[in-house]
Amino acid sequence: MLDQHELFRSVDDQTVPENKEPNGLTIHVEGTVLETTEVFAAYWRFAAERQRMFLKRLKGVNDPALTDDPVLFTYRFTNSYRASDRVSQFLLRNVISVYRQQWTDEDIFYRVLLFKLFNKIDTWEALEREFGELTWERHNFDKFDSFLSRRQASQKRNYSAAYIMPSAGSTFGHKSKHANHLRLLEWMVAEDYPRRLRNCRNMGDAYDLMISAPSLGPFLAYQFVTDINYSTLTSFSEMEFVKAGPGALDGIAKCFKSTDGVPSEAIIKHMALYQDRYFEIFEIDFPSLWGRPLQLIDCQNLFCEISKYARVAFPKVNGSSGRTRIKQKFAPAGRLPLPFYPPDWGLNEKISAELEEV
Repeated sequence: MLDQHELFRSVDDQTVPENKEPNGLTIHVEGTVLETTEVFAAYWRFAAERQRMFLKRLKGVNDPALTDDPVLFTYRFTNSYRASDRVSQFLLRNVISVYRQQWTDEDIFYRVLLFKLFNKIDTWEALEREFGELTWERHNFDKFDSFLSRRQASQKRNYSAAYIMPSAGSTFGHKSKHANHLRLLEWMVAEDYPRRLRNCRNMGDAYDLMISAPSLGPFLAYQFVTDINYSTLTSFSEMEFVKAGPGALDGIAKCFKSTDGVPSEAIIKHMALYQDRYFEIFEIDFPSLWGRPLQLIDCQNLFCEISKYARVAFPKVNGSSGRTRIKQKFAPAGRLPLPFYPPDWGLNEKISAELEEV
């Protein structure tokens, strides 16, 4: 069986089915026949409908015309494209794309990781109000630690609830999580991560570098590499590498009756490579991101989201996590601002031309 790196350097001889039945559909991945569940067809319908909702909100459409899907209308899900989500958009616009010519590679790396370690817009904005422009040269552990401790003592959350950050306390020895993460960031800069990332040949090498940092597991290492790749520090294709997170593993378990030992990353790659064919099979009109197809990171995220969606829409289909409820409700807050994506994607001019006059 191919390892992670070899998997994405090869072109697999994979086929997709011709029948349109949502149940009993079989697909071929790495020479193995996998039988799908009804959630597999829902994966593709979810991807299209969630993207349609995003595009409608960009044009000012609000409830109840956003969607006819009662689950999507009731509960909160991330966008079909990861870069379209609110936190990613803030990262792109306010952390990365306010680029200053005097910023070094250390500054770019520092800003992205400082934001993503907390992954919370309120925390970033509070730090900026208190300390001004956040760069590596202006970093001060004692002041940042004290400020974040005061916020925590006043019952303000420093961390997003989107995912759990390991404390790194066993490595850096501080009682507070944020102090350990500030030390982790300092350690990574001291270990020359900005230069080493710039010199990585591909996203897989960058992932290997990130996962070598203390306390960063596979999920966080992949997410952080993806976020850094939005900046000018690296410029990898999002089709080079993927790592399945816990939510995606649960979604894959719900989409297939058995994966028969096929690596989850190979399944995600199959979904990305053959997305057009599956949209055709299920007769779904997928509105892409101004011509950009779903990338590996997006297909990985969609498995995570269909895992949540299936808790309500397909409660009898068991996954691997055992979770049965969706906690967050959907509450649209009006029209979305004009989105912004990495300039090398070539989308921003198309978006401005289409949406600025709407």
